[in-house]
Amino acid sequence: MIEISNSARAWAAAFVFVVLGLASTSALSGELVVAVSGVERADGEVGCALYAVPTGFPMDPSTATRQWHAADLDGVECQFNDLAPGVYAVAVSQDFNGNRETDTNFFGIPTEPWGVSNNVRPTLRAPTFDEAAVRVAAQQPLRIIVEVAER
Repeated sequence: MIEISNSARAWAAAFVFVVLGLASTSALSGELVVAVSGVERADGEVGCALYAVPTGFPMDPSTATRQWHAADLDGVECQFNDLAPGVYAVAVSQDFNGNRETDTNFFGIPTEPWGVSNNVRPTLRAPTFDEAAVRVAAQQPLRIIVEVAER
């Protein structure tokens, strides 16, 4: 009979716990696909910024997860995988000059095409996180369309 020490049993149990934990984490995660429409010029890049908190939304991407894709007249897709179920908001912009920012004029109004989830476009202010919020659920991929436009 092979005798297994208590420390070997502990390591084996820890290994099984970690493997099962990792498997259940990905099984309980969500997915968000952002289909960007309204791209009128095949210049520059289209960026998607995914915010899990209101801080910085929609113009300061320091708290966001970002992706950049070449601009395409047929549209662009940003896919965010392994998301914890919850509320998110997305800000999208087309960057023409390569600085990977949404350029604005003196009054803070974007000078490059932009959009947010739920296609909210208030007249005299920036959209809020709550207005653009979408709910991502576990094991239910969510696809949204965000239209970019210049104002």
